[in-house]
Amino acid sequence: MREKQIERKLVNAVKAAGGIAPKFVSPGYDGMPDRLLLLPNGRMAFVEVKAPGEKPRPLQMARHRLLRKLGFKVYVLDTATNIDKIVKEVMPDEVHTT
Repeated sequence: MREKQIERKLVNAVKAAGGIAPKFVSPGYDGMPDRLLLLPNGRMAFVEVKAPGEKPRPLQMARHRLLRKLGFKVYVLDTATNIDKIVKEVMPDEVHTT
């Protein structure tokens, strides 16, 4: 499965959970994750989408560490099978149907 296909499945799953997953673009601050997960009840996380087996670049890993240090959840997603797990982790008290 390609990165774009995984990303599309993520967007659809977040929408089904009542949220949105806008593309995150940060001009002048490279290495930020691809998507914001904005879910009901103020739940938020960042997701870096990769093709199966791909790993984040060193700059991306540095940005992930910074975001985690600030208290945000950051995920690296390289397989569609992990999407439901991520959504459930961001919204642990909610019921999910994806």
